[in-house]
Amino acid sequence: MHELGIVFHVIKHLEKVGEEQGLSAVRSVTLELGEVSGVVGEYLTDCWKWAAAKSSLLQASSLQIVTLPAITYCTGCGRTYETVKYGRTCPYCASEDTYLLTGNEVNIKEIEAC
Repeated sequence: MHELGIVFHVIKHLEKVGEEQGLSAVRSVTLELGEVSGVVGEYLTDCWKWAAAKSSLLQASSLQIVTLPAITYCTGCGRTYETVKYGRTCPYCASEDTYLLTGNEVNIKEIEAC
């Protein structure tokens, strides 16, 4: 379960930001999770509840998750398409000369402090 490691990393980063900005508490944190990131949002939320309770800055915080769609670019025809639906092969020209544009990210999108 790498979700716990991700939560610890995010909390460490938020505590550093909180110290730099003089924050007393964080109300909510919004993370962007790519559709094919391999991170399970439900596990992340469960880990967050446990780990955030141990941080004075994040004790009362909630975790919001925004899913970013996986989009692949085809260098053969220059078009983009839904990765999960079509995989590596371009549905427009059948080329396998493709690469993932978005959908593998795990980003802190927003921090709501009080």
